[in-house]
Amino acid sequence: MTPHKKVAILISGGGSNMVSLAKSMVGDHPARPCLVLANSVDAGGLVKAADMGIETAYVDHRPFKGDRAAFEAELVKPILASGADIVCLAGFMRVLTADFVGQFKGRMLNIHPSLLPKYTGLHTHARALDAGDHEHGCTVHEVTPVLDDGPLLGQARVPVEPGDTADDLAARVLVQEHKLYPAVLRRFAAGDKTPVLLPS
Repeated sequence: MTPHKKVAILISGGGSNMVSLAKSMVGDHPARPCLVLANSVDAGGLVKAADMGIETAYVDHRPFKGDRAAFEAELVKPILASGADIVCLAGFMRVLTADFVGQFKGRMLNIHPSLLPKYTGLHTHARALDAGDHEHGCTVHEVTPVLDDGPLLGQARVPVEPGDTADDLAARVLVQEHKLYPAVLRRFAAGDKTPVLLPS
């Protein structure tokens, strides 16, 4: 039997996507979580991960005062120590340098709350509403040195309803994120990069 791929999941907050990923990695899934890593000791997802029996670690970005290279030099240590084959960014709110990303080329995934290439960066839900879009959604992609760029591995769409606020839209997209990211990871861990497309 082929050994399971090891997955490190990076978070900054409550880790709802991390929980969806971790819960999916059971049974005949080709991967298992090996580490949940946060950039703050008070990221709520660390407690959830520990409760699920997953190894946790944190590297607080604040003492590094903007020295991204020094922060990343520490951040990479627990990932390498865990033996991770795949790194999943799940609400990890730090921009990573090309040097860091390069260490995991072709092995690092991210989920972003828009239909990329639309709306890279922040405030995607408000921007979709401001643009008058009729549909919105989320994208899983391979991470490259360019922010929210890289080959698309999956997308899920949601309709924009009349009267939607950014919070309404965010909540509807999050439901799809929790379906899309596990589906992409399962396929990716099995060596298949064919995009997963979920209907609205």
